Amino acid sequence: EKDADAKVTLTYEVLDPDGKLLSLGTDPVVKIEEPRLWWPHGNGEQPLYTVRVIMESEGEAAQEKLYRIGLRTVTVSREDDEWGQEFAIMVNGVKIFARGADYIPDDCFYPRITREILERDVNACVFANFNCLRVWGGGYYPSDEFYALCDEYGILLWEDLMYACNIYDVTPDFAENIAIEAKDNILRFRNHACLGLICGNNELECAWTDWKDAQGHAPSLKRDYLYQFEFLLADVVKENAPDAFYWPSSPSSGGSFDNPCDENRGDCHYWDVWHGQKPFSEYMKHYFRFCSEFGFQSLPSIKTVETFTGEKDRNLFSRVMESHQKNPAANGKILYYLSETFRYPKDLESLIFLSQILQGYAMKEATEHWRRNRGRCMGSIYWQFNDNWPVASWSSMDYYGRYKALHYMAKGFCDNVAGSIEKKETHIGFWISNETLDPVTIKAKIAVKTLDFQVIEEQEVSKEVPALSAECLFEKEYKELIAGRDDSVFFVVEYEYEQNGQKVSKKEFETFVPVKYLELKDPAFKVTENADGSVSIQTDTFVPYCMLEGISADTIWNENVVAFTDKEAVTLVPVENQKISRDGVRIYDIYHTYH
Repeated sequence: EKDADAKVTLTYEVLDPDGKLLSLGTDPVVKIEEPRLWWPHGNGEQPLYTVRVIMESEGEAAQEKLYRIGLRTVTVSREDDEWGQEFAIMVNGVKIFARGADYIPDDCFYPRITREILERDVNACVFANFNCLRVWGGGYYPSDEFYALCDEYGILLWEDLMYACNIYDVTPDFAENIAIEAKDNILRFRNHACLGLICGNNELECAWTDWKDAQGHAPSLKRDYLYQFEFLLADVVKENAPDAFYWPSSPSSGGSFDNPCDENRGDCHYWDVWHGQKPFSEYMKHYFRFCSEFGFQSLPSIKTVETFTGEKDRNLFSRVMESHQKNPAANGKILYYLSETFRYPKDLESLIFLSQILQGYAMKEATEHWRRNRGRCMGSIYWQFNDNWPVASWSSMDYYGRYKALHYMAKGFCDNVAGSIEKKETHIGFWISNETLDPVTIKAKIAVKTLDFQVIEEQEVSKEVPALSAECLFEKEYKELIAGRDDSVFFVVEYEYEQNGQKVSKKEFETFVPVKYLELKDPAFKVTENADGSVSIQTDTFVPYCMLEGISADTIWNENVVAFTDKEAVTLVPVENQKISRDGVRIYDIYHTYH
């Protein structure tokens, strides 16, 4: 902005992830020999190179700008295949199954979204074994700190531009305005290793083709849509982030109003379960190439409910409770789905717990199904990750950062190596999804037991599951074995494998009838609260879902929402740097929601 003839010198300094100087000079092009590649969480490390640019000019103090750069290639593969056209995020040439949730602003008042809150968010993603977040187009462009943290922790971002669920009249002034807005933000996040793709909008293309409220508008507005998202903003992305993959809308099959909800091309949003009140089994009928939005609601912790209610308000249909509900019809939907699975709860605390288990089970069923069909489906991003006020919603972590049951359950079904049970009436299969870059050997013990842990039938299987694959290890028809006692038995798989030289043990269970029909007994838990803040729990009867909650401190345990399938004690350990609830814990289980 000063004299065009002023002498300016730019110096470039590059340090490797360990701080070793690699390059120092005035050449802006630096070649990195044998680069240490950046990978998403779960597939490798996140080494970051430091780039310092120093500007010196006569009569002026030196200025510098600092970048932390992860070296990787990222694009989206859209190869034709036997089902249609795939939609797979590729990192360093490897097709990654994306697992995570949709991110919205953490608060209605953006100055409250501090670095502490963002660190909480990214740590929650790592805890739940996410490798991806979708920054939803109805929210905001996050701060630089958000992108930097996602770089550090390996969270790939599907970055929507900020347009959602609306129709835009693209005047010349508006076109100029949005082009500048897009450029300003793309320049901020384009160099971040975490950037997976840039998407034009949320649900605008499908609104034009499928939404009644979007019908009947002038053809010129439909033309404006194509100009805005398939030309203007696409060009801004191409000019300012030429390496980034651009996708016009979500959901979309590729643009031009060409059946944007096509299940065999592009990404999909699926809401027949929840809004359409179809059963969870409906998920199994769909093989989306990438499901970037699907969800199920639950109530937040009773501690969160207590922050916005008086005692007289603590009824699901009170004015205050309904005011803290994201969806006017949602409370009825929660009760409908609850009636399909559980017995009627005795109080609000029980209703809260059951709603959270339902939510977790719904997202688990869908994600496991799509992971079993890896290759055909390559992404499962549930709605939604977080909340911007204390409310009943689709989130897995509430406004105060309290993990709902879903978030704990996601740690299992989003894990790199995850077992899942595929049940079709009385026919059961056990699968392993291996999203690591190496084969893994699984040893599994498979049993049918009575509710007091007597083994009816047991067998063992062992198999090596290749890298980046999903395989069925076992399947069997149990109709004859459980005839006349389907309400008093359950199916369980205990399996183990080695990871980084350590033995990992896990289990999965399934029942042959809805939990409401099981003849559950009082678990009469034996609870030991240990000096280190861990809690050991033991019982002598089957407990399908048990969840722990600190009475005062919001302790996050290494696991929660556990099943008791034998007499062995289960010990829940607080994760590092967690506050311990010294005044005790609440234990929730299914039996005590109605007894």
